[in-house]
Amino acid sequence: MFTKLKQSVIRAGLYARGTIGEAARAVADACGARPEAGRLSTNYRKHISYDSTQSSQSFADLPHYRFILKHKEIGKLFDIADPFYRCHEARHGVMTQIAGQKYVNYASYDYLGLNQHPTVVEAAKAAIESFGTSVSASRIVAGERPLHQELERALAEFYGVEASVAFVSGHATNVSTISTLMTLDDLIIHDDLSHNSVLVGTKLSGATAFAFRHNDADALEALLKQHRHLHKRTLIVAEGLYSMDGDIGDLPRLVALKEKYDAWLMIDEAHALGVLGATGRGSAEHFGIDPTRVDIWMGTLSKALASCGGYIAGKRELIDVLKYQAPGLVYSVGLSPPLAAAAIASLGILKAEPERIARVQTNGKLFLSLARAAGMDTSTSEGYAVVSVIVGDLVNAGRMANRLLARGLNVLPIIYPAVPIKAARLRFFLTSEHTPAQIREAVRTMREELDGLGKRQKQAA
Repeated sequence: MFTKLKQSVIRAGLYARGTIGEAARAVADACGARPEAGRLSTNYRKHISYDSTQSSQSFADLPHYRFILKHKEIGKLFDIADPFYRCHEARHGVMTQIAGQKYVNYASYDYLGLNQHPTVVEAAKAAIESFGTSVSASRIVAGERPLHQELERALAEFYGVEASVAFVSGHATNVSTISTLMTLDDLIIHDDLSHNSVLVGTKLSGATAFAFRHNDADALEALLKQHRHLHKRTLIVAEGLYSMDGDIGDLPRLVALKEKYDAWLMIDEAHALGVLGATGRGSAEHFGIDPTRVDIWMGTLSKALASCGGYIAGKRELIDVLKYQAPGLVYSVGLSPPLAAAAIASLGILKAEPERIARVQTNGKLFLSLARAAGMDTSTSEGYAVVSVIVGDLVNAGRMANRLLARGLNVLPIIYPAVPIKAARLRFFLTSEHTPAQIREAVRTMREELDGLGKRQKQAA
C-alpha cells in the first residue's frame, strides 16, 4: 500500500512540474537544460560568497549526481530496469545482441547500413596497415595524413562548397566552431531544440544569445528585428533534420532571413546527410537551394558515413580560420586513419548507390504512416529516418522500453531534461536495412504494449 501511494505521489509530482514548469528549473539548470524560446540563453551569474558549511569537495554532493540517483530511485520504485548503457555484444545488419539475446535494433543511426559494409571495412583495415591506428599528434603539429586531405576534398565536393575540415568529434565540431567564430560583441540566435553542442559552444563564445521557438521563422525574425542592430556579427544556428522530433528545418526561410539581416547561417546536418535529398546531399538538395547560400555546413561522420568525428564545410577563409584557431582541432589529436578511410569509403558508396537513400526514406515514411494509422502520437516527425512516439512521462517511457525489449525490439526512451517532462518518448531510428515486415511488426508490437500499459494503469488506479 505504501509503495502504491509513493508511486502516485511521484507521478503527480512529475505532472505538476510539467504544468508549472518553474518548479523544475533548478534541476534543469543543473543538468544543462536548454533555455525557453525567446529567452536570453547566455548565463550571467552574480558573485556570491560561500562559507565552509556550504562548500563541499564530494562529487556525491553535485546536483548532477543527485539527479542521477533520483532517476535510479524512480526506476527501482516502478520496477523499471535501467535502459541506458546496455552492452551490445555483437551485431549483424539491423540485428544486435544484448546479454546473449538477439533484437531488432531501432536505436542505431547507421542510416545507410554501411557500418559493416565490406568496402568500408577493407578501407579501414588498409589504413591501419599504412598509417597505424592513430596519427599520434594534432594535425597542425605532425598528425596530417593524406587521408585527411582526401576526406576533406570529398566532403567539400559533395556539398558544392570551397573547402571543409574534419574534427575528431561531432560535439567538439560545434563547440569549437561557434566559440572560435563568435565573441562578446556578437549575437547568436539558435533554434530552441538545438543540440547540446550548440548550447555549449554558444556559452563558451561569450556572445549574447537567444533561443527562438522551434522551427518558427517568424519568432526568429522577431528576435533579429529586436537585436541584430546591437551587435557586430550575428550567427543563426538550426538543424537540417532534428534528432528528437524528426522534423526538418525550414531552410528556405532561414536563408531568406540570414540574407535580409546580414547574418551568418549555420546548419547542423548530423542527421540530414544521407537521409534528405534524392542523392542524400541533405537540406540544400531537399529544398533545391544553392548550398553556397549557407555560410557554415556542419555534420558528423558517425551516422550515414559509419565512422566517427565531425566536419565543417564552407568558404576557404572559414576553414582556414578553424584549422589554425579552433581548439578542438589545434589542440586535439587528428582523426585516426581507419576512421578517415571508413568515412571516405562510405561517402563513395553513398554517391554510387542512391537506392540506399531511397530505401531509408521509404522505410521512415512507412513507419510514420503505420504509427499514425495506429493512433500513436508521433509529434512533428516527417518520417525521415527519425520517428518519436510520445508516451507521456518517464515512467511510461521506461516501462515501454523494457516491454519492447522483452519482445525483441531494442528502442531507447528519451526523457526529461532532453525533452519536456510530459513528452517522454520512444525514439525509433529507421535505416535502409530494416525490412517492411520488421517495421510492421514493430508498430504492431508498440500498439499492443501501449494498450497493455493503459489497461494496467486503469487497474492500478
